[in-house]
Amino acid sequence: MKGKWRIIQMPDYISDYPDMMEPAYIFFDGKGGGEFAFGCVTGAIYGGGGEGADAVAFDWQGNDEMDEASGDGWAEKLPDGSIEGQICFQSGDEAAFKARPWPPFSAAC
Repeated sequence: MKGKWRIIQMPDYISDYPDMMEPAYIFFDGKGGGEFAFGCVTGAIYGGGGEGADAVAFDWQGNDEMDEASGDGWAEKLPDGSIEGQICFQSGDEAAFKARPWPPFSAAC
């Protein structure tokens, strides 16, 4: 699960919301931490599982439109190499997502 993942689907939101501020992503550092961003929501992940994990559960703290927000979430690898999961808000809202590995950087012009 370690690495940066490009969020490609968030069925609970209109299609252009996830990339409103920047390309939507979720990142797991392989040491129990990470971060995510979509729309106007950003968060720091705590408890994101180990480097070789195929599924993780985590807590998060961050912001939603500049208001403090927190919650929990989960993600699991699918057979096609993508991941799916949910970022859940303390208020009860849930944001389902599907993501693919972040494309590698290419310095080629």
